[in-house]
Amino acid sequence: MNSYQDLEVWKKSMELVKEVYSILRLLPKEENYALADQMRRSVISIASNIAEGYGRNSKNDFIRFLNISQGSKCELETQLYACCMLGYIKDEEAQNAFQLCRDIGKMLFGLVNRIKSEQ
Repeated sequence: MNSYQDLEVWKKSMELVKEVYSILRLLPKEENYALADQMRRSVISIASNIAEGYGRNSKNDFIRFLNISQGSKCELETQLYACCMLGYIKDEEAQNAFQLCRDIGKMLFGLVNRIKSEQ
């Protein structure tokens, strides 16, 4: 592995960015600077923290940033649930994003465990 871009979890998190940005187009304009803005930050944080942790060249730092990504993933899931609950999007419109979140969560958990076992 030569780069964070080789990590499947990073690739999947970039797919999630694209998916969430598509969902954001469905939100009402009044949410543009509230919920939508927070969702943009959360989804970008997932991929960004994977990349930053990888770039730290320290296993402990990488684990710490992967855990931050996991937290951002949970934050985004909560925001997606809020969008559904408020009627901004239909449940089926969020299903792909929820599935990507589940996949990313499992991948982050597995990567953290693999790094810990190598220490």
